[in-house]
Amino acid sequence: MEQVVSKKRVRKGELSKNLITYYDPKSPAAEAFRTLRTNIGFASIDNELKTIVFTSPEPTDGKSTVASNFAIAMAKVNKKVLLMECDLRKPRVHRNFGIGNDIGLTHILADMVFDDLSLLNIIKAIPEVENLFVLTAGFTPPNPTEMLSSKKFKNLLDQIKKHFDIIVIDTPPVAQLTDAAIISKFADGVLLVLASGETSIQGALSAKQALTNVKANILGVVLTKINKKSGSYYNYYNYEYYTEEE
Repeated sequence: MEQVVSKKRVRKGELSKNLITYYDPKSPAAEAFRTLRTNIGFASIDNELKTIVFTSPEPTDGKSTVASNFAIAMAKVNKKVLLMECDLRKPRVHRNFGIGNDIGLTHILADMVFDDLSLLNIIKAIPEVENLFVLTAGFTPPNPTEMLSSKKFKNLLDQIKKHFDIIVIDTPPVAQLTDAAIISKFADGVLLVLASGETSIQGALSAKQALTNVKANILGVVLTKINKKSGSYYNYYNYEYYTEEE
């Protein structure tokens, strides 16, 4: 796997400026992601957290940006990280890293992959960030929920887990669609992304209830878009994390 994946370096554009952990690693926002990384490490002392889902109540809460920055933060401590783009309706992760979405997860699940093209050829390395790899969403299917709830998806996830230290999964908004809740059943933990001053209380409660209904392991909440207009990080998102308390 090492040889195959390392050669698959595809670049169509620059990395998004939203990837603060890459562009400004000394900023307060990047430090918040390192804190999140540390907290996740403490949470996995007794139970290994190898697959972590990122979701949110609404599409504009910043879940894809948070998942991408967290994946970079994990890769920087020599963890082999796979970022899976499982928002099959409106995928955004590949845009963050300037890579093509010509082939990806849905092609695999729909058996639309040539026999001589293995899964490891489809996974794309990010040359700017050592140890970081992305599996893009692929084409937009007519039945995304059925694809993600299939036994084939679970088997694929089990297969991929053998080759990476951690898998970060970006999913659709959980308060609007069932996809995130379905994937959460297969994952070791879930982080709920909320936008400060934007996410409604009802939306947050609905998202939490949807995850609770499938007995997802909710690790906590990441708060985005905190309005801090002083200092050098005026134009950046700021992220905070706290563990959910019973």
